[in-house]
Amino acid sequence: MLPTYERLNDPKKVFFRLPFARLSVIALSLPLGAFCFCVVWSLLNDFVRSTFTHCDVANYLPSVSAAIGNYEPQKTVWRLAIFLHLPLRLTVAKMYLGYYREHIRRNRRMFGIVACTLNVIEDFALFSLSMWTSADNYEIHRNSFVVFIACSECYMLISYLLNRSARKVVLLPHEEKSLRYKRNLFLINVIAFALAGYCFMRHNARCEAGVYTFFALFEYIVVLTNMGFHMTSYWDFYALTVVCDARNGIYLSNL
Repeated sequence: MLPTYERLNDPKKVFFRLPFARLSVIALSLPLGAFCFCVVWSLLNDFVRSTFTHCDVANYLPSVSAAIGNYEPQKTVWRLAIFLHLPLRLTVAKMYLGYYREHIRRNRRMFGIVACTLNVIEDFALFSLSMWTSADNYEIHRNSFVVFIACSECYMLISYLLNRSARKVVLLPHEEKSLRYKRNLFLINVIAFALAGYCFMRHNARCEAGVYTFFALFEYIVVLTNMGFHMTSYWDFYALTVVCDARNGIYLSNL
């Protein structure tokens, strides 16, 4: 059976009711659509500038920073998408806090709070590195990126382990699907991040043609698997509705 959430007592006080599936799709489509637009636009209209590196060797893909933060209109499109999707991401983080309280054993709930905290920090770090690009303020961008990656990797790992080993009840079929995707996306994300780091260091050390292209490609995989991992909330909150009312604020309902 689906978990039971508090029912509405006074429908007149309801501000909105939105199927969680729709919320998760909107939350993903904003950054995903903006990311794809920025990469494609950079390749079609800013290829030389966006793929240039200090080594001045052949390169065929822009890095994530170059695609989303160095030129217009890519910079504005990406910033607008991140700004609009931030409240949705924070709403999902709040939903997970209640989800862990409902599903995770009492002696492991502190890890659920840690996971949700890391998720919120990750969201604000993403916002920060998007608002202050490497071209605008390198120090803020770099530090925000480090915080984003560290919180992202820790959040994904803790979230996966909580759902695999600390649940009070057996996983439902859609939750099992979510768990499989969490595991696979996390592993791909970690491997891609390690390979991106290797290619970046090799490019700086040897200035070989094409190596920076592989760095950019692995960067893309890191970004896309991160988005995919957060999209697994679609199955965690399967068939539930996000409700906001005057009495309880934002919460989930199975109505």
